[in-house]
Amino acid sequence: MSEIVPDDTATLRSARPARPEESTGPADAAVSLPDTPPATRLDAPRDGVPPVVADPEQLARVCAALAAGTGPVAVDAERASGHRYGQRAFLVQLRREGAGTMLVDPAALPDLSCIGEAIGDAEWVLHAAGQDLPCLAEVGMRPGRLFDTELGSRLAGLARVGLAAVVEHFLGLSLAKEHSAVDWSTRPLPEPWLRYAALDVEVLVELRDALEAELDRQGKLAWAHEEFAALATATPPGPRVDPWRRTSGLHRLRTRRQLAAVRELWTAREQLARGQDISPGRLLPDSSLVEAALARPAGPRELAALTTFTGRAARRHLTLWADALARAAVLPDDALPPQHLPADGPPPARVWNDKDPVAARRLSRARTAITAIAAEHSLPVENLISPDAVRRLCWTPPAPVDAESVADVLRGHGVRDWQLALTRDALAGALAEPTG
Repeated sequence: MSEIVPDDTATLRSARPARPEESTGPADAAVSLPDTPPATRLDAPRDGVPPVVADPEQLARVCAALAAGTGPVAVDAERASGHRYGQRAFLVQLRREGAGTMLVDPAALPDLSCIGEAIGDAEWVLHAAGQDLPCLAEVGMRPGRLFDTELGSRLAGLARVGLAAVVEHFLGLSLAKEHSAVDWSTRPLPEPWLRYAALDVEVLVELRDALEAELDRQGKLAWAHEEFAALATATPPGPRVDPWRRTSGLHRLRTRRQLAAVRELWTAREQLARGQDISPGRLLPDSSLVEAALARPAGPRELAALTTFTGRAARRHLTLWADALARAAVLPDDALPPQHLPADGPPPARVWNDKDPVAARRLSRARTAITAIAAEHSLPVENLISPDAVRRLCWTPPAPVDAESVADVLRGHGVRDWQLALTRDALAGALAEPTG
């Protein structure tokens, strides 16, 4: 495909100053930069849309090209969230100077470990790495070093951190995102989708360079490097206890029998979805699980009368859903799930005033201090320090309270050194009950 981007776009990418963002938070919470002309639309990759790599010989050529390239490697992955079961990758995009852009089909090539070997210790550049790293690890791709342009943008104080917004902010380019939610398991993939996928890594390294310069200007580059290193070395979370408890609307249920009904329905839906390789929500939405648990229909006929069971998949498997409800109805009391799981940590902050007013006052002072520090440094509060770590510290403070003991507690909750340097003194002060 011939080049569609204007010849001066490369110059425009490096010369255009960053664009301002409209902030939805405090006036000092986002970076304010001079106005710039309207963005230039980026419609096609500079080298055209590459073919999809789907056989071992092609993959070997991709790995050789990546190994011969230079500099950081832009990496992205497309999943079929909301369409297929799970969060596996259905397309992997890569771009490196001297190698060009590659589109690789992990459905046809489930082992892409050779790509990681070809990249070696080169830096990976991803946007919102936390979303893509798990599915990339499933196909054998794990970074040694990375630069996350979404996380970096948060640290830089941008109000909007989606890829299109950040590309426009720093590079003055308009990046279309109309295919972000399509079914990437479709084969063959339509050419417009492939063009979109290639554009996602087209300017990612240039974006990285512009963002690095901005973080350095703000004195935050070392902070970003700490965050990126933590991302690259993070241990995947273990299996969730009672994953069915994440069902939307579960708070409406008041009895353990109703919870058992949702659990049985959720498990039946999960098994069916896995077997059919389809997103569970496409079979039966969470609202249907909750409504059935509340209504307690006696069989398929009563179940079909519920307004939330009108979907095609819901009706096709009425017997399956009714059997799940029947199992829940006859469970002995000692087999019913508890209303709540044992708490791992302090209670919800909304009940602190009743349970421990002194701790509630500590938390209030700590939140005030953290909010002020975040505003001073143009950081989102949650990126300055984990709110959960602050709650745990305030509920069970160390004794004696000083900056070092506070830092020791927070390190145990995964707080990084740069975050400790900014917050430990203020938090130590917040833990002390005022006198007089």
